[in-house]
Amino acid sequence: MADQETVLVDIAPPVATLTINRPDKLNALNASVRREFVESLGLLQATDAVRVVIVTGAGDKAFVAGADIKEFEDRAAVEQFRVMKGFEIFEATDAFPKPTIAAINGFCLGGGCELAMACDIRIASDKARLGQPEVNLGILPGGGGTQRLPRLVGLGNAFKLLYTGDLIPAAEALRMGLVDEVVPHEAVRERVQELASKIAQKSPVALQLIKEAVRASVRAPLDEGIRLETTLFGLAFSSEDKEEGIKAFLEKRQPDFTGR
Repeated sequence: MADQETVLVDIAPPVATLTINRPDKLNALNASVRREFVESLGLLQATDAVRVVIVTGAGDKAFVAGADIKEFEDRAAVEQFRVMKGFEIFEATDAFPKPTIAAINGFCLGGGCELAMACDIRIASDKARLGQPEVNLGILPGGGGTQRLPRLVGLGNAFKLLYTGDLIPAAEALRMGLVDEVVPHEAVRERVQELASKIAQKSPVALQLIKEAVRASVRAPLDEGIRLETTLFGLAFSSEDKEEGIKAFLEKRQPDFTGR
């Protein structure tokens, strides 16, 4: 991935970082970012040494400040549909089987907020501002904003954000449940790295099964979710990681998980 320019890939096993690299455009999503980001996820999924992925934006001002609006000008409906379906950055992030953490280091708007919501955990700078301002352009979110936002913050809060297009500070996003933790601006990367390293020590098998089960909790009826959880619990008993975890517990030592 050395030839990529708009998405930087830093692999420092067991953690990898994807950095959207358009700081002069506040890391706005364009066609190049979408393509390179999805391709990068494919690389990291196939890299066994990577157990957790951090997603962030270059510079000190923005995570992702939305889509590149210049690309919308004079674009017909059919063309826009093809672009959205060509590289589905939000769905690819949501479906990625390894844990993902959004390091929200500044503006997190529109498509940027949708990308953060597609990650598993969101850690925000106390200077971050978040929102879905698409209504101000006469459009609505197209990357899952109308679907993931209500699941995180509830219907009333979602309607308020979507109807008004208002931007909210990180503290308000934390109160709503849009982000999971707020830290001082200068400490965001350190805190996210600390959390990623802690998660990466766990069994990759268990982490993937947990992610699959939790995703089902918001997409399936309770009885179906319970059945899936039971199935995945049994599946975990077939792994070498389960044997190592039990053995390490009984021997009072730290487990050495291999992901098998």
